[in-house]
Amino acid sequence: MTGKDPRDETETGRDPAADSDLSARLKRLETQIDRKRPPAAPDPSSRSGRTDQPSPLGQAMRLSTEFVAGVLAGGLLGWGCDQLLGTKPWGLIVLLVLGFAAGVYNVMRVSGFFRVTDTKNDGTGT
Repeated sequence: MTGKDPRDETETGRDPAADSDLSARLKRLETQIDRKRPPAAPDPSSRSGRTDQPSPLGQAMRLSTEFVAGVLAGGLLGWGCDQLLGTKPWGLIVLLVLGFAAGVYNVMRVSGFFRVTDTKNDGTGT
């Protein structure tokens, strides 16, 4: 316990000068590899800058909101028509179906299923 152990200088019994030489050679090799390696392309999943496309979660929330709003509007209008006109189930049924159709149409429109046609004048004067 009090005696000198030859491994006290280094854990593995190697010369410290050889370890420093090896470390220096490894660093030189790393720098040479880094110089020859082409620069990495940016990760497409990283959202460092703002894009004009909404996130998938935002798009899903908007689509579900469009659908639910159409159905709720149709149901409320149907219930109101039934109360005012006295046509107990028929106003609710008809306008609820129309609200469902409007909700489906809105989801298809927002998701890009229908192509948007340009109705503006193109400036040719015709």
